[in-house]
Amino acid sequence: MNLRQTVAALLLCTAAFSCHGRTDLNERTEVRVFIDEMVQQHAFSRSDLETLFREVELRPDIIETITRPAESKPWHAYRPIFLTEERIRGGVEFWHEHAAILQQAQQRYGVAPQYIVAILGVETRYGRFRGRHRIMDALATLAFDYPPRSTFFRSELQHYLLMTREEAIAPLSLTGSYAGAMGTPQFIPSSFRAYAVDFDGDGRRDLFNSVHDIIGSVANYFKVHGWINGGTITVPATVSGEDHKPLLDAGLKPHLAAGELGNYGVTPRWGITATAPVALLALEGEQGPEHWVTFNNFYVITRYNRSPLYAMAVHQLSEAIRKAKDTSTALAQSDAR
Repeated sequence: MNLRQTVAALLLCTAAFSCHGRTDLNERTEVRVFIDEMVQQHAFSRSDLETLFREVELRPDIIETITRPAESKPWHAYRPIFLTEERIRGGVEFWHEHAAILQQAQQRYGVAPQYIVAILGVETRYGRFRGRHRIMDALATLAFDYPPRSTFFRSELQHYLLMTREEAIAPLSLTGSYAGAMGTPQFIPSSFRAYAVDFDGDGRRDLFNSVHDIIGSVANYFKVHGWINGGTITVPATVSGEDHKPLLDAGLKPHLAAGELGNYGVTPRWGITATAPVALLALEGEQGPEHWVTFNNFYVITRYNRSPLYAMAVHQLSEAIRKAKDTSTALAQSDAR
């Protein structure tokens, strides 16, 4: 058993011990401290929170799942999960069905439909698979029984309780992913509070049932994070020598003018504006490393999910959906003549 497996096993055992049956979480010191903070900082009712935490279940299966995320796979194994005929076809159908709303979102936020559709396709297959875990259970499990990221998930649990109070939602009523993401676009609670929008104007931000709010919220998320309307996402490249390697270590935020790539032995497959800020990415392909020059909009996609594998899957799915939609539209027009 390697170190990662050992740590995962210890975490699972810890969670399993605390999750043996339903226990009253109010008995745990860290939960009492959390409740104190919510009462003092956000004026929650102590008795209401104590009642809520008596109903929360810690889930060892969530600890097991978070230790083996899909993003740990190499690119050549990750890509086929999302670039499927079913997901492409579903994206075309979603686009056709909600074309008017997607157009409205593009006009307001400057995000082309294919990227919004691809996000929804990667996240939940257009709302078909939004997660089965009670969000309260998932966040509490990770906040109190997953030390590697307990600080982050304690913050998300705080945001969740604030969000459900603001939106007048019962905290135990919502289900989502093992990491506490919710709705068709899988926003975590802090993202919901910061970026979800009431795009249909009914006075609520509903990422479960309102297609308007779902589409508008993804578009708003991209806009707030700096999306450039019509901007390039990424361009494949070839490399020679070893001089490019420091670029790979510099991260995905564009930090280099494209015109300087040649100084590092990097040649984009097609022309790029010399002044465009770029970064360099290497992915593990079946035949060896694949190199990509990435732009601002690629970096924006990684704000939705920090994994470059995720961002590349969204980009390539968006292109596949766009091409398939263009083909289906052309065929329909031809048949109508």
